[in-house]
Amino acid sequence: MKKLEQIVEDTAVELLRISVAELHEDVVEQLEKAKEQTKGAVGRSQLDNILNNIEIARKKSLPMCQDTGIVSFVVKLGDQFPIRSKLKEILVKATRRATEGVPLRPNAVDIFEGNTGDNVGKNGYVPYLYIDLVEGDQLELTAMPKGGGSSNIAALKMLKPGVGIKGVKEFVIEAVAAAGSLGCPPYSVGVGVGGGEDICMNLGKKALLKPVGERNPNPKVAELEKELLEKINELNIGAMGLGEGPTAFDVHFEMAARHPASLPVGVVISCWALRHAKATISSNGQVTISKNSQNQGI
Repeated sequence: MKKLEQIVEDTAVELLRISVAELHEDVVEQLEKAKEQTKGAVGRSQLDNILNNIEIARKKSLPMCQDTGIVSFVVKLGDQFPIRSKLKEILVKATRRATEGVPLRPNAVDIFEGNTGDNVGKNGYVPYLYIDLVEGDQLELTAMPKGGGSSNIAALKMLKPGVGIKGVKEFVIEAVAAAGSLGCPPYSVGVGVGGGEDICMNLGKKALLKPVGERNPNPKVAELEKELLEKINELNIGAMGLGEGPTAFDVHFEMAARHPASLPVGVVISCWALRHAKATISSNGQVTISKNSQNQGI
């Protein structure tokens, strides 16, 4: 039987492959629905091209976009899971392997020395780990490579608290309007509110991991998500910015408490290729990959 460290490494490599080559079914279904509802020939053509691209990538197990992003992992680490401090080292090895084997385009660039060639930053921050400590003996690992085009249109603003929720809504709409076609719509929009300047952006990125159509458990926030999705689509940016079809297929919020003197809002936007893949690894080495909304044990 493989050692647990090797199981985690192999799983992370597979998650990176899945995330760049196999788009989640909830996103595919939304794109198919959008194609059916789009009346204009230009918009339908763009959505058809996207769907064909998705199918080719899945069949050939190749990246659906040449930009395979900056690699990050969202980690929920059980307090009884045996691997702890070595986890970063294992995920770095997995990233290097995936770069060569998937392949992933090398996207980690040192500002002084240029491209590292293996998607691993020399200062240790890339791949980046978002770690939550939880109860239990399992490791939940989500690979989330995010492309540069959609990252470039992210937005952060420290609002004055007095503007309240109205100001939050206005900023989100302004951020998507400013993004225009630059991030390859239709978009998924993650919004983080509260915490601080770093926390709200972190929350916005994690909000992108929610399934399409899932609403926030807080009814007020759920209504906010639905309202903003409608208003964003009224911008008529459209598929690939051509004015036809949806501008966004979903909006998700995550909220944290804020300081009385500030109202931080982070808007994190994904292109149509909303790439991520998740697995759960138990302390005995059993792996379950949540793949396209279906659990598969390996």
